Amino acid sequence: MPVYQYKARDRQGRLVEATIEAEDLRTAARLLRDRGLFVAEIKEPGRGLQAEVRLPALERGPGLKDLAIFSRQLATMLGAGLTLLQSLSILERQTENKKFREIIKKVRTDIEGGMAFSEALAKHKLFSRLYVNLVRAGETSGGLDVILDRLATFLEKDLELRGKIRSAMTYPTIVFIFAVGVAYFLLTGIVPQFAQILTDLGSELPLLTRFLIAVSNFLRAATLPLVLLAVVLVFAYRWYYGTPQGRKIIDRIKLRMPVFGNLNRKTAVARFSRTLALLLQSGVNIVESLDITKGTAGNSVVEGIVDTAKLKVQQGEPLNLTLAQHPFVFPPMVSSMVAIGEETGALDTLLSKIADFYEREVD
Repeated sequence: MPVYQYKARDRQGRLVEATIEAEDLRTAARLLRDRGLFVAEIKEPGRGLQAEVRLPALERGPGLKDLAIFSRQLATMLGAGLTLLQSLSILERQTENKKFREIIKKVRTDIEGGMAFSEALAKHKLFSRLYVNLVRAGETSGGLDVILDRLATFLEKDLELRGKIRSAMTYPTIVFIFAVGVAYFLLTGIVPQFAQILTDLGSELPLLTRFLIAVSNFLRAATLPLVLLAVVLVFAYRWYYGTPQGRKIIDRIKLRMPVFGNLNRKTAVARFSRTLALLLQSGVNIVESLDITKGTAGNSVVEGIVDTAKLKVQQGEPLNLTLAQHPFVFPPMVSSMVAIGEETGALDTLLSKIADFYEREVD
């Protein structure tokens, strides 16, 4: 049975470091909770001789996974009765990422200086507008631990969705690269040999054969220029995508391209539904929720639709009507479920169900 190392706090806030035997990580965490401990960190010890080398100049900044862990641990400690400053102090000491540790320290210092938690978070790019607004809602309602728990779940699902997207895109990308490699090998390695044989025979070559030989000769002569052209095109793409018009055109293509277009649309709907549901569940009004949600769309076309929906909702029009006008991005099932949610007052619940469905569809 695996042995796990853990760090936890008892009900008096004292740090406990020890090991525990369990079938898996989830079981180990449950056993520790049953003992009245609040888990801060748990991991399986490495086997054999291991050394960790850190290069400060190359150390990565905190990412989405770090933020999810931070949110979950902070929610757990607040729910256990620790104060915000106590919780942040504990997280500051145990966080392995040096840059994240510095951020937590600055946040704690700002709070000690009289600043609200949400205001202290807003000073750092790591915490998005969505994150800051939800924390502010938690401060107002007095349920900060509940909000942070929801945020942790939201971030964990977002991480899971990103993993599914990477998995879905990996296979066709590998197949495409392999096909290009095989084609290049055939045209530059095999075709020239056959061309020489056919030339020696002195027979007239068919048009298709002459075309293949011409392509082969071109590739062999222009390999370096083609590589340089590819590099230039990558930089040109990045520059053009950075312009408002370019981003709009490319994002529209992303939604319509073969294979990946369907994946991009499902991802956009899942992200829209999950984000809006979280904001509504946390007590943020629908107009502000839509304004925040549009910034998380990741696609300017979807962002434009959500922005239009926000303006229409401000004018008293139901959200489902705007979504129904864009069935290519938001299928009829989505607008119909949103309509039911608006009629029954359970919009956040229906949006969560939509998000669950489309996150499974990404598989």
